[in-house]
Amino acid sequence: MLQIDEPLAIPLWINGHAYLTMAPAFLDVRNPASGVVLRRTPLCGAGEALKAVESAQAALAPWAARAATERAALLAAAGEALSGYAGHFSKLIVEESGKDAAAADAEVAEAVALLRAAVAGNASGVVGIVGDVTSPLLGSLRIAVPALLAGAVVVIRPSPETPSSIFALAELTGRCGFPGGVFNILHGGEAAVEGLQSAVGASLLFS
Repeated sequence: MLQIDEPLAIPLWINGHAYLTMAPAFLDVRNPASGVVLRRTPLCGAGEALKAVESAQAALAPWAARAATERAALLAAAGEALSGYAGHFSKLIVEESGKDAAAADAEVAEAVALLRAAVAGNASGVVGIVGDVTSPLLGSLRIAVPALLAGAVVVIRPSPETPSSIFALAELTGRCGFPGGVFNILHGGEAAVEGLQSAVGASLLFS
């Protein structure tokens, strides 16, 4: 049983809402410089992966039916919101990845620019994205933004060691009017990746 003074688990983001789950295990997210445990990442599996993908599938048709200009406007709104919280996002990146402040600031600034001036890719359907620890925000967005503008929907599994910045962006998409299911966050290790791979097939991309 969790003690009240233990770090909180970071939720998933499914169907436009924070989604709490009793995962079989959790990973401590530590500040690389101090070793302090900041929060905990639920190590989800196939069940949560399927739920996230089903949410994305339900959102796909109406999202793809929107005009590209509408999708671009929502992405730009997310970019403006991110710009307003740039310092907060930079801090999340620094404390989880160990990057210095200048590098974290640059990553956030590039993410803002990417969202504001989105360029469509050729993705379609439900795109699964596996993020890594080196660029916790920008890495996944480089795949997600072109896909979203093209009319695809996404399920992102960030690195369990650096989950917070992309989850915080998911919260901003909700505030900016993104329909539920368009932008989803799944947490976990290999079991989550395998579940996502099984659910989306060839549409699984690594940042």
